[in-house]
Amino acid sequence: MERVNTVLVIARLDADWSALVDLLSERQGYRVLTAAAESDALQLAHDVHIDLTIAEDGNKEFDGCALLAGLRLSHPDVMRVLVLAKSSRLSARALREASLYQYLRKPLDVEQAALVVARGLETRELARRHRLIAREFKMTDSGSEIANQHHMSFQAQAQSQRFEKLVYVSEKMSTLCDLAKTAARTDLPILIQGETGTGKELLARAIHYNSSRKTSPLLVQNCGGMNDELLQSELFGHRRGAYTGAVSDRLGLFRAADGGTVFLDEISDVSQSFQVSLLRFLQEGEVKPLGSDQTTQSNVRIIAASNRPLAHLVSRGEFRRDLYYRLKGFEFEVPTLRERTEDIAALAEFFAAKHSEATGRKILGLSASLIEKLSHYDFPGNIRELENEIRRLVVLTGDGEYLTTRHLSPAVQSAMKRQPADRSNGFTPKGVTLKDQVESLERHLVEKTLHRHRWNQSKAADELGLSRVGLANKIRRYGLNQEGPHER
Repeated sequence: MERVNTVLVIARLDADWSALVDLLSERQGYRVLTAAAESDALQLAHDVHIDLTIAEDGNKEFDGCALLAGLRLSHPDVMRVLVLAKSSRLSARALREASLYQYLRKPLDVEQAALVVARGLETRELARRHRLIAREFKMTDSGSEIANQHHMSFQAQAQSQRFEKLVYVSEKMSTLCDLAKTAARTDLPILIQGETGTGKELLARAIHYNSSRKTSPLLVQNCGGMNDELLQSELFGHRRGAYTGAVSDRLGLFRAADGGTVFLDEISDVSQSFQVSLLRFLQEGEVKPLGSDQTTQSNVRIIAASNRPLAHLVSRGEFRRDLYYRLKGFEFEVPTLRERTEDIAALAEFFAAKHSEATGRKILGLSASLIEKLSHYDFPGNIRELENEIRRLVVLTGDGEYLTTRHLSPAVQSAMKRQPADRSNGFTPKGVTLKDQVESLERHLVEKTLHRHRWNQSKAADELGLSRVGLANKIRRYGLNQEGPHER
């Protein structure tokens, strides 16, 4: 399916601007997002893949030219159009810093502005294709010493796909994102599970901005480490004097996001009593602030995320079964980076481009040996750890050089070549009787899981479907220890 271009309009939506938004979305078929404040515009640029931005200058809320100049550094691939007030004069330096594709003057001619947007998007696509062709020539040029030595790896980025800020080439992520695009078109609750750092919040934001709720707020609440009273106040709101420290009324996220989406991260950490309140809200849409006798209705979509498998928590009685089934209108399991190593090259190149632009450095590319070494590492911190590794390499690499293995962190540098994808990994159970062989296999699997999670017993227990006590018993039974030998 052909990707729809996204246009960000940064302006006060008077009659002319509203007419432009309607023309771009209805007649030309673009996805149009709007922002009337600088903070809203920057948040959208952070959350969504923007193709072109058209901004109003002379707005009391922000400096349009300066905002576009900032976007040039943080999002250099976004086309930039500025609309000046009739009598405005901008210095050549300001215009140069913003690196505008085009600028227009008020009064806004809606048809002319729409034509400039269309031509800007065409120019952007031609420039993208030119870069890919030039890159292919560079890779195949027999006279190029770098190409001959297979020093550089650029092909992954050219073949990568994107779902907003999610970058991937793997079949697993492609299947997941295709289903997420379908889920976005519904109003069903969504449950996203996966290890820390796999991109659960990015997926939630992508779903929101591809839904019919995209013009309404997306509000985020991390539920980890919060007591019931505070969490109740954050989500349902409170009246002044409802508890000590409640010096004024609070609206609460459920009412503030009416018509939009609320993303609840670390949903597995909420208490049993709060689970009851959340279940009632999902069933009835009722919001009752703390200290109030009145209930109001709120229409929000809930997207919840957990880094612990809720099904295991349900089986242990730690999470309500009815709430679990209510949350999983659609259920997504975001794979770990070690489960989709083919995405590492595309992600590494994406992060290298992102951070080299942000730091003003010219990075020529990534060496094939670096991509190979990154692919050998398990990345227990997943995508977040990979991004930090690449950001560190960008900072340590000289301007106009390639990223190589020279400045890799010791953990990645020492990673051994990954074994072929075989769940048994060549393991042969020991013992003569069936009981002995089963115990040998169990010991191997427990030890392997512990080492993969760097002896984080909570994560290992969740993966194995054991309680912490059950895992501790097996560690004692088999005499396992963190320093002992293990098989990769």
